Amino acid sequence: MPRRHASWGCETVSVPALVIVIAGPSGSGKSRLSRRLALPVLNLDDFYKDGDDPTLPSVEIVGGSAIVDWDSPESWNAADALATIEQVCRGGHAELPAYDIATSRRTGRRVLDLGGAAYFVAEGIFAQEVVAECRDRGLLADAVCLSQHPLVTFVRRLSRDLREHRKPPAVLVRRGLRLLREQRRIVARAEALGCRVLHPEQAYAEIRALVDSRRPTG
Repeated sequence: MPRRHASWGCETVSVPALVIVIAGPSGSGKSRLSRRLALPVLNLDDFYKDGDDPTLPSVEIVGGSAIVDWDSPESWNAADALATIEQVCRGGHAELPAYDIATSRRTGRRVLDLGGAAYFVAEGIFAQEVVAECRDRGLLADAVCLSQHPLVTFVRRLSRDLREHRKPPAVLVRRGLRLLREQRRIVARAEALGCRVLHPEQAYAEIRALVDSRRPTG
C-alpha cells in the first residue's frame, strides 16, 4: 500500500494512513457526515470515562441539581484516544472500547481495521482536543468543526438524545439549553485548536475531494 506523507514545518513523517478529525457541538452532524464519507470511523466518544470514575467533573445547570459535566474534556480519556489514533495510523488497526452513553460505562471491545484504507475519520465532541498533537506527530490529513444555526443543532440533538434514551428527559432538556447558549464558544474553541469551521455540506464536499484526489490509481 502506498505510504502517505504529512508535512508540518520542516519535518516529514510517513505513515500508512492519515486521520481526518471531525469536531463540532453535540448534534451538529458529525456521525451523519462520517457515514456519508464511507470511510472507516473511530468514534472518539467511546473514550468517555465510566460514570463512577471519581475524576468526573460536575456542573450546575438551571432547573435542577448538579450533574456530571459530560461536555467537559475532563470527562474523557484524551491520552487513550490519541494513542489509539496513532496506532491506527501506523498499524492500520486497533482494539477500541465500546461505550454505552445511556449507562455511562464501557460495555465491551471492538476492532477497527482500515483494510488498507489511506484515510479514516475520528469524530466526537472532544475531537478538537487531539488536533494539535496529531498534527505534530504527522498523523493529520484534515480537521474540521461542523457548525449550523444553534437552534437547528438544539433540535437535532434533543430529538436524537430522546430517541436513544441517552439520559433522563429532564437532564437532556437542561443540558440542551445550556449547549444552545454555549455553541458559539464551543465552535470558537475548536477553531482555536486547529479546526476549520464548516457547514456539514461544505465539509462533505471538501473532505470527499481530498480523499478522491489522493486515491491511488493504476
